[in-house]
Amino acid sequence: MTELLTELKKISLELNDNAINFAQKLIQTPSISGTEKDVADLLLAEMKRLGYDEVFRDDMGNVVGIVEGTKEGPVIMYNSHMDHVSPGDPNNWEGYDPYGGEIDICKVDNQDGEEEEAECIHGRAASDVKGGEAAQVYAGGVLAKLKEQGYDFKGKFIFTGVVQEEPAEMVGMNHLIDKTFKEEGIDYDAMVSSEATSLKLYCGHRGRVEMLATVYGRTSHGSAPWLGINAIYKSMPLISKIKDELYLSLPQDEELGQASLSLNIIECSPGALSIVPDKCMLSIDRRTIPGESAETALDEIQNLIDQIVSEDEDFKADVKVKTALEKSYTGVEYEVPKVMAPWKISTEHPFVKAAVSALEELDEPVKYGYWDFGTDASKTAGIDRKPTIGYSPMQEQYAHTPYDKVRIDYISRAIVGNSAIYLKAVEAGKEAFEELSW
Repeated sequence: MTELLTELKKISLELNDNAINFAQKLIQTPSISGTEKDVADLLLAEMKRLGYDEVFRDDMGNVVGIVEGTKEGPVIMYNSHMDHVSPGDPNNWEGYDPYGGEIDICKVDNQDGEEEEAECIHGRAASDVKGGEAAQVYAGGVLAKLKEQGYDFKGKFIFTGVVQEEPAEMVGMNHLIDKTFKEEGIDYDAMVSSEATSLKLYCGHRGRVEMLATVYGRTSHGSAPWLGINAIYKSMPLISKIKDELYLSLPQDEELGQASLSLNIIECSPGALSIVPDKCMLSIDRRTIPGESAETALDEIQNLIDQIVSEDEDFKADVKVKTALEKSYTGVEYEVPKVMAPWKISTEHPFVKAAVSALEELDEPVKYGYWDFGTDASKTAGIDRKPTIGYSPMQEQYAHTPYDKVRIDYISRAIVGNSAIYLKAVEAGKEAFEELSW
């Protein structure tokens, strides 16, 4: 693979300035969830320009680009999302335009979180995920140039840019894999996510379940509260049990850390000053680890409810998984549960070891990590059980902040790294694509 890597590095260097300019364009193009069309258009045009064999947009607005290898082999999906969160108050951006894509030399962390100076691109989504998106698109471009120059390689490189990752219901990714891929006759064997990893190999994250527990009472006039049953007061034993019993009993995963639970919103109804409330709604954010699910999380809350009912005949409550209605920029709608599956892949899995081998051949440091937040890998790894890793130039600590930026040197290294990981993985044999288990 030495000659191939030498040529890969040469092509990456030739394309580097264009890749950085493209990352700037992506950052300069607003694409808050549900408004990703302009970024989708940019991605499609760039992949065509780079010589991808096939480029298309599905009915939900996801984009797909395919580089065909010269021989049969595995299909590896490189995935990014096209949406981003609001930039918030521009006054917090320390003089940078959130959509400016400005390049300068600034203080920024290295892989180990130590501050140093490097050239960066600033702006919303620079670290989540447009810097990594540009690197993935250009990794496919490098492979297309290799083939154009007569080099052989196996398999199929697929870049996918999906809509609406930020709301955390995986609607774009689910639609892409379960509907679009099936209609197009596409299957995939593994996935590389562009979510922020600081050029480390990320190997999993906790899942997420959003639940709504509703405690019921009875209204009365606020001047005569003894005639009603105050749902807020009735919710207090449940809140106490969640905080003092359930939270303390949650399990821990050796790699992913502690399962957690947070009561984040309390609302009441009717919500008028002179009316004793007959409903108190508790919104609960539950982070799960492998072995847990939405069902087990619901059962935990239901068990607490049942305990209180046995002690208080007036206590009435229920719990359910929250849902959301998501509509894409093309008009496709889904009502979906607010659930993301936990997942992890062993650092000894052959797909990870292939990625390690590729980075080692490039003289890149090999370090591992796990995300604190959730990603669309909950679909590929958590549900489909396909080998999945994260590899990206972006850094997690800048995501969703007014200090959003991405290192230019990391983008350049990620283009080479992504291309090399693909070439090494497709030669790794069937065991590299074994189903995940935990």
